[in-house]
Amino acid sequence: MDARTPASLLAEPGNNRLLRRLWRDHLARYRGRMFVILVVTAIMAGLTALYPLVIDRAFSMFAARDRRILYQVPALVVIITAAKAASTYAQTVLTQGLVLRIIRELQARMFAHLTTADLSRVEREAPAQLAARFTTDAAIIREALTRAIGGIANGITVVGLIASMLWMDWVLSLIAAALYPLAALPIQRLGKRIRRASGGMQERMGEAAGMLTESFSQARTVRAYRLEAVETERANQAFGHLNKALMRMTRTRSAVDPMLEVLGGVAIAAVMGFAGWRAAVGTNTVGNFTGFVAALLIASQPLRALGSLNAAVQEGMAGLSRVFSVIDEQPGIVEQPGAVALPAGHGRVVFQDVRFLYPDGREGLRGLSFVAEPGMTVALVGASGAGKSTALALIPRLHDVSSGSITVDGADLRQVSLQSLRDAIAYVGQDTMLFDDTVGANIAMGRPGADPAAIEAAAEAAAAGFIADLPEGFDMPVGTGGGRLSGGQRQRVALARALLRDPRILLLDEATSALDAESEAAVQQALARLRAGRTTIVVAHRLSTVRDADLVVAMADGAVVEQGTHAELMSKEGLYARLVRTQAFAT
Repeated sequence: MDARTPASLLAEPGNNRLLRRLWRDHLARYRGRMFVILVVTAIMAGLTALYPLVIDRAFSMFAARDRRILYQVPALVVIITAAKAASTYAQTVLTQGLVLRIIRELQARMFAHLTTADLSRVEREAPAQLAARFTTDAAIIREALTRAIGGIANGITVVGLIASMLWMDWVLSLIAAALYPLAALPIQRLGKRIRRASGGMQERMGEAAGMLTESFSQARTVRAYRLEAVETERANQAFGHLNKALMRMTRTRSAVDPMLEVLGGVAIAAVMGFAGWRAAVGTNTVGNFTGFVAALLIASQPLRALGSLNAAVQEGMAGLSRVFSVIDEQPGIVEQPGAVALPAGHGRVVFQDVRFLYPDGREGLRGLSFVAEPGMTVALVGASGAGKSTALALIPRLHDVSSGSITVDGADLRQVSLQSLRDAIAYVGQDTMLFDDTVGANIAMGRPGADPAAIEAAAEAAAAGFIADLPEGFDMPVGTGGGRLSGGQRQRVALARALLRDPRILLLDEATSALDAESEAAVQQALARLRAGRTTIVVAHRLSTVRDADLVVAMADGAVVEQGTHAELMSKEGLYARLVRTQAFAT
């Protein structure tokens, strides 16, 4: 087996930083609980080490025909077994309770970080791959922590059994102990291979989960375009890559136990051979030999567990490294020191020579400038890729400008607190996804704590009269992503959420695209009433939306080509006029 202690297995150079971090951030505050676990673990291990001594005592009494064997040994066995069972139960419950609490804290920290991380970071990774950090990685870390604490119990058990063996026969103990350190080097090398294989396995699992999520979410497209065979091939490739990674992990991990089994067998054979020779010349007793072999056999299980501990620890360290890598990512969208609340106002938005570069270096906006006065509706129009949605995303600081500035009521967005800025804004996108909750709860997210009357009023203003016809009304669950509602119904619920917020700035990214003509007319009437005193910025391609805008900003390649009212731009016969004629506006 690996001759090092569980602590030394954990404290390899590559693991030191992670372990110090885990101790400092999570484990240190549970010192008392850990001390209790160690005490219970020591009791459990000590009781296990008593079994060989009881067996030695029993065979010695049997050989001497001592009548006390009838009651003394059975009583000892029952007492030791009951005490060990109680301590094992306590140790398991306490250990799992601590480990699960640590896992919960890691998951909470990771989720809190991701909810405030830059939008570009969240969108960079498939949702299923992010979810795997909370499930698969958490399970691996939980297993490693449990095994590590269990390794302490196994270590104490082995120490106790070695003490028993030394008590009974120190010569045989030396023979057995001489063989196991031979496994140290190969186990260490296997551990490093397992860590690398674990990282590859998690990547493949994330990729497979992402592919499945994508395929199932596009079920209608797959069937409509007869892509079943294509998707099946993609799935087979993903499963094949995952299978290779899993087999690589299995082969590496499976090499540990057989190696330890062989070494254990050699040790037992050496002990039995030497003990047999001594018995033949009359220098040993049956009791000593039987008790010693019993100790050696009992020690085989914790020894194998210690030998495979390094593999589990390396997997756990790989998972812990991935979790901490997420937690440690520094967001690009941060509040400046001394950020102040957004000043009072009515939502005057000014874009001044705004330039924006995507993380990959692509230019999204080039010197964009326009002014949205309070009470105005500003429509951003242009072909696909013109930068309309990018400009909209800069207002709540989902991204930051690369140069230039955006001000709201005279304050640069980078100088105000994110909370005050986003509290002043409501956003409704084109592809509306609702949370898996009730209709009323989804609307109430616009203003947590709003009373039912306000929620109903917002729904009415958003032309969401369909809610009254639902089986459970506002209490009806919408399903995952709002799947129990139609696209138009989801958009009206999202619009009601935005209206409930009563913002000074309303951002609509083609928010009425999924509405029928009658519903859109009702929503537009409600929006016309609600625009008074606040700024509305719309990314739109429907002429009915753009015609009533106070200012139309026609964009191409991230820059303003022309701006003015609908009538003014139509008279210029420029880009906007061409777009209107072809109805080629895109989101």
